[in-house]
Amino acid sequence: MLLIYTGNGKGKTSASVGQAIRAHGQGLTVAFGQFMKRPGQAGEQKVLSIMLENRFFAGGPGFFRDEEEREKHREAALEVLRWAEDMLAGVDMLVLDEILYAHGHGLVLEDELRSLTEKARTAGAHLVFSGRGLPAWLEQEADLVTEMTEKKHHFVQGRQAAPGIEF
Repeated sequence: MLLIYTGNGKGKTSASVGQAIRAHGQGLTVAFGQFMKRPGQAGEQKVLSIMLENRFFAGGPGFFRDEEEREKHREAALEVLRWAEDMLAGVDMLVLDEILYAHGHGLVLEDELRSLTEKARTAGAHLVFSGRGLPAWLEQEADLVTEMTEKKHHFVQGRQAAPGIEF
């Protein structure tokens, strides 16, 4: 199955982590890769690296905000993609957090995304994608799409990102 967590609201990574934990708890072999996020940046990374060991990989240099850093971000995205393809041979579920964000910024190309979904089908592995900017073609391919909608957010009230809430 292809499961996608998308939208402008908070909770995409949290849903992906929950999906990974649920699958792991049912005895499925899970791999979890993160685009954009640096190692040691977010709280879930500590738990996932203990639970999944070498099947967890955070390969990003941070969120993409500067065109001058495009090459560095593209190389990091390619590294996560290579890792993900290597994982497909031995897992039941592959979770790729922020892959849609990377795709939306041209760091992961459409043909790479299509190739990865085809390889997962061939390998018999479930895929979980998260991030903003779900392309229509991928929505059509998906078995489940959940869109997180922001109704209210503490950033609008001037509060900063909080450990354990945003990261």
